[in-house]
Amino acid sequence: MAYDIKITGGLIVDGTGTPGIIGDLGIKDGKIVAMGTAEDEADQVIDARGRVVTPGFVDIHTHYDAQILWDRMLTISPWHGVTTVVMGNCGFGVAPTRPEHRELILETLKIVEGMSYEAMTEGMGKDWSFETFPEYLDVIEANGTAINVGVLVGHTALRLYVMGEASVTRAATVEEEAEMGRLMHEAMDAGAIGLGTSQSEVHNSFAGNPVPSRLASESEIEGLAMHVGRAGGTLQVNHGVENSDLDLMGRYNKNTGSRVTWTALLGGMLGPGSHRPYLDKIRELKAQGMEVSPQVTNRPVFFEFDYLNPMIFEMLPTFNGLLRDDNLDNRIAAYKSPDFRKEFEAQLLPYQIGWTDNAVISHNPLDPSENERPLPEVAAEHGMSSLDYSFELALKTNLEAKFRVAMLNHDQVEVEELLTDKNTVLGLSDAGAHNSQLCDACQATDLLQVWVREK
Repeated sequence: MAYDIKITGGLIVDGTGTPGIIGDLGIKDGKIVAMGTAEDEADQVIDARGRVVTPGFVDIHTHYDAQILWDRMLTISPWHGVTTVVMGNCGFGVAPTRPEHRELILETLKIVEGMSYEAMTEGMGKDWSFETFPEYLDVIEANGTAINVGVLVGHTALRLYVMGEASVTRAATVEEEAEMGRLMHEAMDAGAIGLGTSQSEVHNSFAGNPVPSRLASESEIEGLAMHVGRAGGTLQVNHGVENSDLDLMGRYNKNTGSRVTWTALLGGMLGPGSHRPYLDKIRELKAQGMEVSPQVTNRPVFFEFDYLNPMIFEMLPTFNGLLRDDNLDNRIAAYKSPDFRKEFEAQLLPYQIGWTDNAVISHNPLDPSENERPLPEVAAEHGMSSLDYSFELALKTNLEAKFRVAMLNHDQVEVEELLTDKNTVLGLSDAGAHNSQLCDACQATDLLQVWVREK
């Protein structure tokens, strides 16, 4: 057999955990047909001596749904050895979308996924070249991409398409559920790999409303997942730590045949060791034949935020109501209030308690010498508590000061337990999203550097 491509002399690491071998690879019609020894001739020969030949990473949790339309390279995932990405996670896609809802979709992506509204409007233009999900896939295929792409149907986009702005205020009618089901069936036939949805309380959209998928009933999600299961697809669910009903996810798998992956299981979600009962429950579900796999990550979950748009606190009553108010003067007045600060501190969720201890000042436009210094250290120099100084600095800088904090997954003992459990799956890079707050598209490189080489 003549190969199209032969890669010779490299250290072949096949990803199964077996030791690497020096050898050759033969590739024909886009498939590996020989490994170790590849004796036939080839149209193209690549000398890999002194290099490692390995499968690319599959990143199952990205948000390139808008970016892919102007950046065929899906920057920066390929820089880190990723050769396949999955988009549409957590229900935040851009199709199907009616022309009158385009701004609402982009506003939702801006708020929830920290994407630049200006970049999206410039990159996608005023006249999108698609409306339906099949048309969206056609555009992606026509444009071409540097790496492989799988797309989940975004539940938020689907719900907004069928229900309009009522999608953020009420449950769907029987007729609306049926229409969503028809569109879901159409999308799966066109090449969608499943459905992404979110019930997480941290996900709010335009005008401070819950994202549309949060108003979906169990029957609505299950009805859509029936079409996913029929096609052998995956249901990706972001229930958040506050709604992590694993029995419900088990029912979705059992009743619909969809593989279910849950975002996300992280160290420290409800305090030290809080991930262990979830791992035990997943083992129980697996023993019953249910296919439910929590997504985990090897990286600490860092967030960079300012008090203009403090996304990481928006689920708290103090901030949720305040952020619904577009009057910036009211927000500033609240930040000045000692009572507001006390209420804020009292409402912190378990994984947020003590956040100031791990925080650094990432941007002080008035005094760059404070940049990248620990917040507690700088606050002490000013004779204030860390929380008070964070607010005072924000007020002095017209809410431009930024802070970075490792909020979750920073205990390496817990992370190792999550990574090595046979029932978890690596995910949650969030590549393409939160660029102003974090950048975990480097997840694959970090895995190799820290958890393979160093550990």
